[in-house]
Amino acid sequence: MDQFGIGQPVRRKEDVRFLTGRGRYTDDIEAPGQAHLAILRSPHAHARIVSLNVEAARTAPGVLLVLTGHDAAADGLGLCPVMVDIPAQPGTPPLYCPPKPILQTDAVRFVGDAIVAVVAETRSQAQDALELVEVEYDPLPSITETARALDPDAPVIWPERGSNLCVQWTNGRAAEADAAFAKAHTTVRIELVQNRLVGNPMEPRVAIGAWNAAQERYELTSPTQGVIRVREMLAKFIFKVPMEKLRVVSPDVGGGFGLRGKLFPESAMVLWAARKLGRPVKWRADRSETMASDPHGRDHVTTAEMAFDAAGKALGLRVRTIAAVGAYLMDFGPRIPTIAGARIAGTVYDLQAVNMEVRCAFTNTVPTDAYRGAGRPEIAYTIERLLDLGAAQLGLPKDEIRRRNYVRTDQIPYTNCVGNVLDSGDFAGTQALALKLADWEGFAARRAEAKARGRLRGIGIGYFIEASGGQPQEWARVQMTPEGKARLVVGTFSHGQGHETAFAQILHARLGIPFEDIELVQGDTDVVEQGFGTGGSRSSQMGGVATARAGEAVLAKAKRIAAHLLEAAAADVEVEGGRFRVAGTDLSISWPAVAAAALDPAKLPEGESAGLDERVLYKRTTECNFPNGCHVAEVEVDPETGRMEVVRYAAVDDVGNVINPMLVHGQSHGGIAQGIGQALLEEARYDPESGQFVTATFMDYAMPRAADLPDFAVDFNIVPTPINDLGVKGAGEGGACGAPPAVVSAACDALGVAHLDMPLTPERIWRTLAAAG
Repeated sequence: MDQFGIGQPVRRKEDVRFLTGRGRYTDDIEAPGQAHLAILRSPHAHARIVSLNVEAARTAPGVLLVLTGHDAAADGLGLCPVMVDIPAQPGTPPLYCPPKPILQTDAVRFVGDAIVAVVAETRSQAQDALELVEVEYDPLPSITETARALDPDAPVIWPERGSNLCVQWTNGRAAEADAAFAKAHTTVRIELVQNRLVGNPMEPRVAIGAWNAAQERYELTSPTQGVIRVREMLAKFIFKVPMEKLRVVSPDVGGGFGLRGKLFPESAMVLWAARKLGRPVKWRADRSETMASDPHGRDHVTTAEMAFDAAGKALGLRVRTIAAVGAYLMDFGPRIPTIAGARIAGTVYDLQAVNMEVRCAFTNTVPTDAYRGAGRPEIAYTIERLLDLGAAQLGLPKDEIRRRNYVRTDQIPYTNCVGNVLDSGDFAGTQALALKLADWEGFAARRAEAKARGRLRGIGIGYFIEASGGQPQEWARVQMTPEGKARLVVGTFSHGQGHETAFAQILHARLGIPFEDIELVQGDTDVVEQGFGTGGSRSSQMGGVATARAGEAVLAKAKRIAAHLLEAAAADVEVEGGRFRVAGTDLSISWPAVAAAALDPAKLPEGESAGLDERVLYKRTTECNFPNGCHVAEVEVDPETGRMEVVRYAAVDDVGNVINPMLVHGQSHGGIAQGIGQALLEEARYDPESGQFVTATFMDYAMPRAADLPDFAVDFNIVPTPINDLGVKGAGEGGACGAPPAVVSAACDALGVAHLDMPLTPERIWRTLAAAG
């Protein structure tokens, strides 16, 4: 077996650079003449700006420039765009998209809303000057509670809208759901909360803006999840210039989780300031500023019902959700709890009578957008909790009620209740493997042993399905150097996933050149001609396939050149051991020799162009494919303190063919850690009276640590997808989808209660136990 080929657990080649301190992140860059920008943010959740005086700040030591929203309007800067339009439920008003300038002038609408930007010689001078800005506020009533945002007496954030309703959306099928409930033997109902989360990439947000006077273009260096879309939004909507007048570069990036792929006002600010000053300008957030200004995730309040027949077959589902979108709309904000999540409505179960209604609500909070899973964890959590309730009501084991409802293999391809086709999967088989890996049958003994120690032990299941893929096209370019090495340029973007390794494995398998001779180039609009970046677990199935096809195009041409040099037919040429060989003979030629010959017109076959350099734009007709998995958690609770520990965790995922199992297991581990974080620890909280953001540091916002996590037992059930060349599905978000329902299911089993809302803090558990006596 080729140790660097597809399917092999190759160690990440990029980690040598990172672990030896040779990574290059945006904040490592100190541009010549660089100035520093700091931002005055609102201390109020909701207030009218009565007056704004920046004169004292302008004359502060080191200050070069002070910018306000009035200056932005005078300079013709545009508004931050929303990239989606969500169809409103018939009879309700259309989506309301409030104006979002990069700096506010009339009012502030959440704690952290940007008002003034100060540029100075040093960061500390810019921050000191912010203290001299005089703002007179007229505080207004605020609403930060999602469940109350649409109440008739709730303070209205956008009076011109008349309410806090952004849009009301439905998938339809209300009549089908009503009919299912009318004939049900048993129904269950649940009210649950999806706690608001902060993405918290390891690298805080940072941006460096420069003005290239010679080329008359803006140049942004900043962590992103793909440079093309960021350039497009900045050029088209903010600066209103042709695309070639704006360059975006992303060096190494320390995590993304969905929130990196946005247009941020701070990126516009540093570019705008750089042009005005004629020198580079850097802005870097500290952790608290990151937490108070990065888009948040989740934050739903849901009431859901499920109908069953007497045998435990689910007949219908109703879901009613209020989803907070924050004070403004981010790029894809209202799409996440509506269309994005609903793509997998019904998840892995044979369930067609599904009616969902989602009301997206404005609140005086940081806007929400994609966070690992982006709508699909919320759907999976709701359905898994209802199945647990149904099992209890019907007297069925948790595993059995799921078996009775899975889409069977003979039903695939299966069109789900919103028209998406599940093209592959073995859901019952995946559960069987997960239960075996978790030693489900041995749980009773472990529970008894825990009871003898005075602990309460529970076990739970969480099954999820993802809609991974996103935009149905991606671009790659493969260039061979004269030395026979490959330079791969892709439109996807690695911000921790290991693309330097996985894409090199793909190209090594296609070209037969040494793994170490493949260089990945990404993250620069001067080099990357097009592409949709990384998000929604799309890279392997889109960028990977584009890479494979570009490699195949290069190989086909190289074979023609080799055949010409060897005086053989191209059909007789094989690649083996880094050499082109004529089948059945000892005639051969090396890759470097063919690559060099490709640049010499005298050595080319007639009609062949010089060079081995192929571009591929891979398109497909389907938007998504559907990775899925079954996760099993075991927890122990100390009834004296309420402290809960996840003591065992097993997961079996179907991600299709696996390019690198080590990378996929790493993705699983990270996703599970974030899912356990949501289930046990994390919650972005606002004070309901003042609207203050009270969890803006790691003293108040509990991130999962290594000590909070057990060893993970992870494995695959490989069911290749038929819709792409590599048979791969997405692998990045499953853990965040599977862990919350599995952990909450286990906790409820341990405590003997129907449901508890996340996060399952010791206090919440202790109060539950105390109430039960």
